[in-house]
Amino acid sequence: MTHHLILGAGPAGVIAAETIRKHAPGDVITIVGDEREPPYSRMAIPYLLMGKVGESGTYLRKSASHFADLRIKLLQATVKRVDSAGRSVTLDTGEVIKFDTLLIATGSQPLQPPIPGIDGAGVHTCWTMADARAIMAMATKGSRVLQLGAGFIGCIIMEALAARGVHLSVVEMGDRMVPRMMGATAGGMIRDWCQAKGVEVFTGTRVEAIEAGKPMQVRLSNGKTVLADLVISAAGVRPAIGFLENSGITCLLGVLTDEHLQSSVAGIYAAGDCAEAFDKVSGKTIVSAIQPNAAEQARVAALNMVAFARGQTPAAELKGVTQVNVLDTLGLISSSFGEWQGVAGGQHVELTDKAAGRHLSLQFKDDVLVGCNSVGWTQHVGVMRGLVEGQVKLGAWKDVLLQDPTRLMEAYLDSAQAQSAWSGAQDERRR
Repeated sequence: MTHHLILGAGPAGVIAAETIRKHAPGDVITIVGDEREPPYSRMAIPYLLMGKVGESGTYLRKSASHFADLRIKLLQATVKRVDSAGRSVTLDTGEVIKFDTLLIATGSQPLQPPIPGIDGAGVHTCWTMADARAIMAMATKGSRVLQLGAGFIGCIIMEALAARGVHLSVVEMGDRMVPRMMGATAGGMIRDWCQAKGVEVFTGTRVEAIEAGKPMQVRLSNGKTVLADLVISAAGVRPAIGFLENSGITCLLGVLTDEHLQSSVAGIYAAGDCAEAFDKVSGKTIVSAIQPNAAEQARVAALNMVAFARGQTPAAELKGVTQVNVLDTLGLISSSFGEWQGVAGGQHVELTDKAAGRHLSLQFKDDVLVGCNSVGWTQHVGVMRGLVEGQVKLGAWKDVLLQDPTRLMEAYLDSAQAQSAWSGAQDERRR
């Protein structure tokens, strides 16, 4: 009987298992997850910290019998090794599991900066349910919390900490907040907003050492020492694929996949934060660690796993991934799409009204919007995503936007409709 093995019990793993079950009612499906909790969403942890949901509110499926009802086996174990030639996986329990198809959906793991004292008591990441429990016990009203990192994940955590009433300090190595998502102006505006909300922010600063004690003394590269009852390390994440060493599966930053989410080894697939897939906007392979991409990758991979097991041609194709981020930082909405830093030979327009807390930056390649940043410009978020992901040819509208970037909606409606009509005409000719 065909056995589909899924490594990782996050959204990608769960969606893939459910998709396989729908299309292969008689096949065996096993999910291996390395945490004791039922499958849950890490993106829900900030809501747990805020008290908006309980632990069960983070669970991906609400029924306790959901997986049993679908005859999906859940195993709690850590993967130690994948033998792609022998079609087997070795777990930390010593168990060796054979598979016909394999999905690697192990997600990301937090980076651990090489800082003296980073392993000490009172220092936590904010990634697992166990982390959340420790933080809730220590981040009480009035406690002093220092957060290391102000990237996308860091800002989400910061929102939850502020809601708990702590005295919060944030240290970011980059010269601005959210440096991998925002340009200098936008990142600076987010910093100013946070400081106005009572958060102490140090940009262009490193944590040099964390000295144990109650409170801890955190030494910064700017010469300051900050006292902290709790230190949270939010210095970024990387794909959790260390167990693939010597597996024969090609990995770059993540598991390299083709348009079918298949790895370099036939019948072995990857999806989610650990998969490196093709980005149609940049023309490069990227790891796009956002849940909507993970869900679509899981669906495509699952359909192709079923087809592979049946000896059929691939059943689905990933249309591509795009870097898409929308962030709420203490009530300030910002967004980043595609090649927000611009491309060689491209054109750029920027509009900033700091008094109103609004900023818009558009990047073009020829007459296509390839990337953008916005702060406080919520009405255009959907349009910006549509233009970037759709690679809509703007024609004369590109020059209009270079003069007045606020006319995005008009440009989108006119250009997208024209492009859709042209595509329809081409389809008719092919028939």
